[in-house]
Amino acid sequence: MLVDGLDTATAAPAALASRVGIVFQDPDSQLVMDRAEDDVAFGLENLAWPLEAMRRRVPEALSEVGLLGLARRRSVHLSGGEQQRLALAGVLAPGPGVLVLDEPTANLDPAGAAAFVERLGRIRAARSATLVLIEHRVDEVWPLADRILVIGRDGQPVDLGEPDEVVGRQGARLVREGIWLPVAIERTLRDREIAATPAPTASPPGASAALGRADAAPLAEVRAAAFAYQRGVPVLDEVDLRLAPGERVALVGPNGSGKSTLARLLVGLLRPDRGRVRLGRADPARLRAADLARQAGYVFQDPEQQFLTDRVIDELTLGLRPAERDLVPALAATLDLPLERFAERSPYTLSGGEQRRLSLACTLVRRPRLLVLDEPTFGQDRSGYEGLLAILRQRVEAGTCVIAATHDRRFVANFAGRVIVLERGRVVADGPAAGPDPALAGSASVRPASATWPAGAAEPTAPGRAR
Repeated sequence: MLVDGLDTATAAPAALASRVGIVFQDPDSQLVMDRAEDDVAFGLENLAWPLEAMRRRVPEALSEVGLLGLARRRSVHLSGGEQQRLALAGVLAPGPGVLVLDEPTANLDPAGAAAFVERLGRIRAARSATLVLIEHRVDEVWPLADRILVIGRDGQPVDLGEPDEVVGRQGARLVREGIWLPVAIERTLRDREIAATPAPTASPPGASAALGRADAAPLAEVRAAAFAYQRGVPVLDEVDLRLAPGERVALVGPNGSGKSTLARLLVGLLRPDRGRVRLGRADPARLRAADLARQAGYVFQDPEQQFLTDRVIDELTLGLRPAERDLVPALAATLDLPLERFAERSPYTLSGGEQRRLSLACTLVRRPRLLVLDEPTFGQDRSGYEGLLAILRQRVEAGTCVIAATHDRRFVANFAGRVIVLERGRVVADGPAAGPDPALAGSASVRPASATWPAGAAEPTAPGRAR
């Protein structure tokens, strides 16, 4: 493999680093400094940039990714999407000739993803760098591509060529292989009866199913909760929330709005500074770990944070009762992780999408009453996505409440019965996924978050008093 004439197997890392920048699928794995501006400067220092040049370039790079006001923020206190933009800023700063991006928009809200893709569009238009882009959110990035390389499940190339040519030659096979295509192209293929599997529709399957009884005792309840990682900088403020058995809830909002923080409060990983959180009648932060694991399950935004063993089979069966162990093979197969292929593999060598499904399986096998998911569809191809939907619908029918923090419009449209919109740490809308009061659906309290909403779907109603 040659990059700018250098053999990547033998070239010195410093020589490659000045030519190639990479944004990893997990941004946290490449952030090395405590403050955002220092992380951007780190790479420039290693390339021996003069001090004055670095002082000019660091704020420019932060501004290019929309983080200029967060220059002195600790990187561990940034949201997942903000961390991804910070990783991009560090890669863009030295101006590499080749830019490799692994699922760069997966943790970004729609507005952030659009701004990021626009930035890539300017790089493409200027031809200032070669872009190598790995991405499942293809609607946004498809117009950027001069060429498409399709990799099959066996790791072999399926096709390589200009986008229209590849679709013309391989459209039906791409859908069968579980590869996402832009919605307009999928619709064309379906209309021509080429695609073997129709694309998911915009209306939620099972939308007529019960959304959970509003008059039932709440499964989880948040009352006037507030939380801050840094004194004087609230991440959540005066949040009220009730969750009932059998609900399908999407938690949406811009990056930094507090979605992940609220998710962690629900399962006791954080305790509110003010207010209270209850899981049933208990404070989840005070429950014994074994009791909590069977009451509530949490799937992290970064799956590796919850892996504890070196084999997939050990991860799936860790701490299980004998009856629960019997559920593992079927559950793994449903999530496209058949044990005959994956049992002996290390969780840390799986792809990002496979890690996400494994972390979900480890939680689902315990059949928790409350299931909290942070970006559950991150990195999923079509087959993984459909397996995820199938197992979540089964659990909801059995009475599990599922609440998912997500930016995935398709997932919201296909799964959610209720949507909660967070903005700057407050709930600005909470209601059914369809059929709100038209006057409230267009209110100012909802509009700022409407960029997160699935195209063609109604927005939720705003609460009587903006929170």
